[in-house]
Amino acid sequence: MARIKIELPDNFAFTTHIPVRITDINYGGHAGNDAFLALIHEARMQFLKKCGYTELALAGIGLIMRDVGIEFKEELFYGDLVAISVCATEFTKASFEIYYKLERDINGQRKLVAAAKTGMVGYDYAGKKVAAIPAEVIQSLS
Repeated sequence: MARIKIELPDNFAFTTHIPVRITDINYGGHAGNDAFLALIHEARMQFLKKCGYTELALAGIGLIMRDVGIEFKEELFYGDLVAISVCATEFTKASFEIYYKLERDINGQRKLVAAAKTGMVGYDYAGKKVAAIPAEVIQSLS
């Protein structure tokens, strides 16, 4: 199987800072892969909130995650403050991609610890079907 390579965009619309919790640490003494997924989920929720949305209230529709890819670069440890930059791109009628750049300070310099991407799909939870992404959402998230 080919390794995942994520090409990060040049510009990010939003950055948040999230600390690594003790519950994120695995038996190897660093943040587990599941913790990285939780970090990007939290960053996505904060990004949507900044734009006035949630995953269940996106201008009349919801969102569902189609896929996720994470390219691990460095370890994270308890107490690290992770700067997570987020942007939404590649909009289609019913989907778009969200990119995440996870960085931490190492010796006074910001260092990439992971790159991630989630494929998001507009979803009608009541009807249990794919839904078109409203134009206002595309404009707001772009």
